[in-house]
Amino acid sequence: MKYIVFGLGNFGSSLSTTLTAMGHEVIGVDKRMEKVELHKDDITHTICLDSTDIQAVSSLPIGDADTVIVAIGEDEGASIMTTALLKQLHAKRIIGRAVSELQTTVMQAMGIHEISRPEQTSAVRLAKRLNFKGVVDSFELSNKHNIIELKCPPKYEGKTLKEVEFRKKYNITVLTTIKEVKGKDEGKISGVATADTLLEQGDTLIIFGSLNDLRDMLDDSE
Repeated sequence: MKYIVFGLGNFGSSLSTTLTAMGHEVIGVDKRMEKVELHKDDITHTICLDSTDIQAVSSLPIGDADTVIVAIGEDEGASIMTTALLKQLHAKRIIGRAVSELQTTVMQAMGIHEISRPEQTSAVRLAKRLNFKGVVDSFELSNKHNIIELKCPPKYEGKTLKEVEFRKKYNITVLTTIKEVKGKDEGKISGVATADTLLEQGDTLIIFGSLNDLRDMLDDSE
């Protein structure tokens, strides 16, 4: 996957280096040369430019990037302007970072619905979510084990947990499912999952397991 990250402060640099370590191609962008130099050996590519300058931003391969993340921190004006330019340049997927409720409201008005709040989402958690298709969120219990929120792969729709055999095949456990409720942003938690739990279209699975085992399961579900 190809990512462009604007802003190489603590959050943006951590996100960029984590994604690079995961094997993705990352372009880290910052207007401060000292930040670009600091992380040039840890990120696939680093570039120094002003992200509020449309000509400068247009020189980047925005159209080729799978996801563009605006990780600019305290300069809310620069963050909003950068996001607006990315919308204008038709970036495929934009994830914004907001440090205030007002900034969140402005981004939502601009049509940005994937917004990271630093008090809610760490850079490492966001990197893990980006690393796996369908992962909504994750919580690290240890170096090996995570609780993962995952959209049900279409392959398993219409099957029970007994039929799928997640535990036997992939060494992961489905703790519960969240059923989609039409007209509402939040789904309905089904309670503790059992062998007879039926997986349906739109379900979200809450899984316990390792990221490697999750990767094996997702690879088989494609």
